[in-house]
Amino acid sequence: MPITKNMSTQQNNNPKEQLESLFIHPDTPLGAYPFDVLKEDDFAHLIDEAIAQEEEDILTIERNADSPSFENTILALEESGKALEALLGAFYNLLHAHSSEKLMALSEEFAPKLTALRLRKLHSPILFKRIHTLYEQREFLALSKEEKRLMYRAYESFVDSGAAVNEAQQENLGKVFLRLSKSTTAFGNQALKDQELFRYFLPLGSAAVEPLPQSILNRAKSRCTEERQESGYLFALTAPEYQAVMSYSPDEALRKTFYYAWMQRGNHPNCYNTTHLIRTIIAARLEIAQILGYSSYAAYALKDRMLSDPEEVIKLLNELETASRNKCQAELRMLAAQDPTLSVTPWNIPYLFEQIRRKQLDYNREEVRAYFPADQAVSGVLRLAEQLYRIHFIERSDIPVYDPCVKTFEVWDNQTDRHLGLLYLDLFARSGKRSGAWMNNLKDQDEKQRPHILIVMNFTPPEADRPALLYLEDVHTLLHEFGHAMHGMLSQVRYKSLSGTNVTRDFVELPSQIMENWLYEPEFLQSFAKHYQTNAPLPQHLIDKILATRCFQSGYATQRQLSFGFLDMAYHSITSKEDIPMDIEAFEKNAMKQATCFPLPAEGCLMSSAFGHLFAGGYAAGYYGYKWSEVLAADAFSLFQEKGIYNTLVADCFRREILEKGDTEEAMELYERFRGRRPLVSALIHQDGLRE
Repeated sequence: MPITKNMSTQQNNNPKEQLESLFIHPDTPLGAYPFDVLKEDDFAHLIDEAIAQEEEDILTIERNADSPSFENTILALEESGKALEALLGAFYNLLHAHSSEKLMALSEEFAPKLTALRLRKLHSPILFKRIHTLYEQREFLALSKEEKRLMYRAYESFVDSGAAVNEAQQENLGKVFLRLSKSTTAFGNQALKDQELFRYFLPLGSAAVEPLPQSILNRAKSRCTEERQESGYLFALTAPEYQAVMSYSPDEALRKTFYYAWMQRGNHPNCYNTTHLIRTIIAARLEIAQILGYSSYAAYALKDRMLSDPEEVIKLLNELETASRNKCQAELRMLAAQDPTLSVTPWNIPYLFEQIRRKQLDYNREEVRAYFPADQAVSGVLRLAEQLYRIHFIERSDIPVYDPCVKTFEVWDNQTDRHLGLLYLDLFARSGKRSGAWMNNLKDQDEKQRPHILIVMNFTPPEADRPALLYLEDVHTLLHEFGHAMHGMLSQVRYKSLSGTNVTRDFVELPSQIMENWLYEPEFLQSFAKHYQTNAPLPQHLIDKILATRCFQSGYATQRQLSFGFLDMAYHSITSKEDIPMDIEAFEKNAMKQATCFPLPAEGCLMSSAFGHLFAGGYAAGYYGYKWSEVLAADAFSLFQEKGIYNTLVADCFRREILEKGDTEEAMELYERFRGRRPLVSALIHQDGLRE
């Protein structure tokens, strides 16, 4: 049952008891969130009580007259705020995956309260004195390696938030953090609202959309009936519809219309324009960094990552740019030769690539798609995880969910016969769901609790006459997010702030990106890919075509990702407020052109104005991490290729040294223990066919 959007009907009006029964220890199977009875107003009603409880936890630590110890300070902080953590675990999932005007309004109301609480804790001189005392004594305390890591992370979080600066600087930091929190929340909400304004009507039988997948056309027809009470196609700007138009429509004018709509999200002259928020966010991040003693936000953000300073990041981006340049240039020449009547513009590139894919590789995405019903693809990915990590999944029908399409699975360890956690799968696009794909920790793992993990996708939904069918790229994305899920699910640490995916930003994508490699292994494909009508297995000639596509347009794809990485670093390497751009479009183009072959956005178009990774997510000064993690994944998977793609010893080592360890040790140490050496950039260059 979906979350209810009317007033709360909870008969128990005691906020503490409501927090306990709805969020902390709900009386549900496996302690799952009771999404079937949660009301939107429950969040508004209970947020202040949850904040008050964390405030009380902080005061208890501050008032402790005993000398600071690991237990009464570090561990007490780790275990504080359980009610708020539980409430927000449910709230932010719904905000992103099942949103509404009310939830978006609440998110903007909550942001300043949560920022104020965070700063009240991290700027507490009493707490910092206790932590600092312990940190100075760390070599003489009888602590385990993981306890020392937890103390180090606690100390770093206080220092990074300004605990070590003077009172005036702390007061200023508080204001800046509050401004940043409000702005990033507003950015995500406004970009989504602007995107959802778009509608495009076409009459039935229009040649402009005739080649589009039938599932996309059926959705557009249904929307037309629902919203306009007439027959025709009414398109929205969901990712599946946008991608279908860009790849399949023979009408250049229509593709151009959709391209401009997509690339002007957040950049229209309306109340949802985000460009002023970009300036506010960049200015706030720069001010935070400089108060804390760093020249730029990038220098501040990178200090604890695998690539620990901006120069290392730029070196990586430049190395990959040089490696991919010739292949991208050849691919663009190939596009120009494909159809002399079409120029190589951003709205023509996806269409031209699709035409070449069909002509030169004889690869038809729709033909291949028929072998990937969503249920079979999910089963194939589950079996892959079972085979690699010796676990198994049991589907549950008794777990409350927020939408009827969400499926749930209990996960068990075959070797120990222990419960590992709960997995939610939310696969299909719908109104109120942000575009893209992601994994969330609904509940983090620690020594007392197994994790609850959510995977969110935006696949085209099933229809009355056929199941949901996935493109090869969709299966690729499913494998990616499933890798994140395994990182969260298999975590075996004592403290939740160190568990699962709570690792440094440029390490977090390794478990996800290594999973993508199995898609290009025939043995894996043959294990689950069957035609949705005939149940015939994926034939060898289609497998050969799939393998041939792996490096197809890899030069262009690499340049595209690098352009985003260069843009991210340009914003976050600014060292003076005077350099924050008033002309966002010009700044963006100047930064992205460092990827020398990637066609820049058309005039009037912006990547930045809807770039949630940078301005509403956690990838500021970290977008390069996708390419760095591809390096890690290619290098790590080469060991599977050497020993066998299902090799138990290699998989056990990856599980033990990477997936189970969370942030209990430095990322490079974990990687070197698994691989036996540092990662090689050449592994990715070879895998993507960027050099002969």
